[in-house]
Amino acid sequence: EGRHKWRNAPLYATLKAGTQTPLDVYGLDTNAAYLSAFKTHLPIGALVHHPTGGFDRKRAGIHRVDHFEWPHEHLPSPLGNRIEPGPYLLDEATVRLLIRCSELGLCEAPRILESWMSGASEGLLEKFRRVLHQARTTAIETADTVTEEYVKAMYSRFTSTIGESAKNRELRRPEWVHIIRSQAFANLWLKAWKAHQAGLTLVQVSGVDELHIAGGDWKNVWEEGRKPTQMKEKRFYTLGE
Repeated sequence: EGRHKWRNAPLYATLKAGTQTPLDVYGLDTNAAYLSAFKTHLPIGALVHHPTGGFDRKRAGIHRVDHFEWPHEHLPSPLGNRIEPGPYLLDEATVRLLIRCSELGLCEAPRILESWMSGASEGLLEKFRRVLHQARTTAIETADTVTEEYVKAMYSRFTSTIGESAKNRELRRPEWVHIIRSQAFANLWLKAWKAHQAGLTLVQVSGVDELHIAGGDWKNVWEEGRKPTQMKEKRFYTLGE
């Protein structure tokens, strides 16, 4: 997966040159990023090689994608921090994000050279996600910090051990690990795009849950809180003082 570790280079250049007035920046935090990412297209069976490429929305897996250009310096690349010129081995969540970006008119559609796929379902972990989401919500409402941390550990450990792990011998799906993590990165990218569409300036996008914005009131875009659909303020600082 390609983790986001992006800063708005043109913005920082203008701040360094002294042509940009100081900016008040809000560092926002996404709630339950990995838990929300359980809602993603996961392959059900063994991955089968498809040497001719193409894309099938009813299937999921790993794809070899040709070189991809991202022409927007003011927006984070959906490929994350990858600096190699390609081709790339990309998981399902990243390829679907690239297709979404092309539908938004931001880039060309990805050209898939070959794939390793199986039949897929977006609801494979849905019941698990709902149960943990309800337990987390109840824990927050009742100030039960022990249960809240326990639930967080459950979905975090599940994500990290369903690949090749001595702690989980029942499940060995390394492609699921990459897809779930990449879905979390994709969800963060979509939040960044939503902020950009609302007229906010993107300053920094990091990991799966950190979004720094300026140029307006972020509470006009998201409700403040600790639900997965809400955002919470992590820090406030001024750039260019």
